[in-house]
Amino acid sequence: MNLKSNLLKLTFSILLVFSIFYTFNFVTEKKNALADINNKQIVEVFKTPSCGCCYGYVLFLEEEKFKVKQTDMRSLHTIKKKYNIPVEMQSCHTTIVGNYFIEGHVPFEAVNKLLIEQPDIDGIALPGMPIGTPGMPGDKDEPYVIYQLKDGKSSVFMKI
Repeated sequence: MNLKSNLLKLTFSILLVFSIFYTFNFVTEKKNALADINNKQIVEVFKTPSCGCCYGYVLFLEEEKFKVKQTDMRSLHTIKKKYNIPVEMQSCHTTIVGNYFIEGHVPFEAVNKLLIEQPDIDGIALPGMPIGTPGMPGDKDEPYVIYQLKDGKSSVFMKI
């Protein structure tokens, strides 16, 4: 009985140590990720002056505590070309954050993932103007597919 009791205590102690270690690492990683997100840099949104949904996206970014610089342009063709965003991946505005572009009404979950993971890509895109996305009216009626782009080629970044 003594051996069984000692084995039980040892097992419990090992589980406790692993739990503490895991919790500490999880909290530290989460805290570092949140610290990076809370120290958000300036983002620049290139949009046309009359687009209401683009302004809605600016407000969304500001609500998420980004410092937003708005650059109004008559045509966004030069920006899309500069960042090599294929026509089928384009939306009504382009946001630049650090070395990445964010094309369109991309939800915060995808922006957050991009900034935390910092993958070796040029940017992310949510083509078109899907209903229910940040800046767009209405309720979400289908999954959003966010693409990652590298050298003009796209693949799925995430689905929300």
